[in-house]
Amino acid sequence: MEGAKRTRLSPQERRAQLIDLGVRMLAGRPLEQISVEDIADQAGVSRGLLFHYFASKHDFHVEIVRHTSAEMLARTAPDPNLEPIEILRDVMASYVDYVSENRDTYVSLLRGTASGDPEMREVFEQTRAAMASRVIEQLPTLGIAPNPRIELSVRGWIAFVEEATISWLRDPRIARDELIELLVSALPAVALSTDMAAALLGG
Repeated sequence: MEGAKRTRLSPQERRAQLIDLGVRMLAGRPLEQISVEDIADQAGVSRGLLFHYFASKHDFHVEIVRHTSAEMLARTAPDPNLEPIEILRDVMASYVDYVSENRDTYVSLLRGTASGDPEMREVFEQTRAAMASRVIEQLPTLGIAPNPRIELSVRGWIAFVEEATISWLRDPRIARDELIELLVSALPAVALSTDMAAALLGG
């Protein structure tokens, strides 16, 4: 603890350290149970200093969620060197692996009290919008022009991905690879015509 108190960090480094501690703590408890006192104690700083970096406990919690969402997007970034359907499969594999590694955090954020908070929901919606944009940006490479119907279908598919993955985490009655194929095949099934979906999936 004394070593932590003596460590001199820049304001940006200290803020990042506090968020990182919060993210790690989130793996073992719901967001609402992450206390300012515990974070300050682990970081070796005073409670008052923590509020120098965050306006309130709620603001700190929002930043934890924002960091977690950004980490998930980074882990699931598409590989432009793959073919479109393989990009989707690779992204879904990365997504399933990420949420499996962070199971409690993922379920807590999407199904816990955080999901009812307006600022938290805004972060979740921004994350979903980023995921949808990634999918829609790939459509022209398949000769598919995005339109409102497809865009709406993609957003619905993202909701399906979240719900199916949470259900699988709670009760994994199918194998990981089966889940990935389910998520992959569901997108063209809901967003494209039957012929286009079959062509994309090689059916």
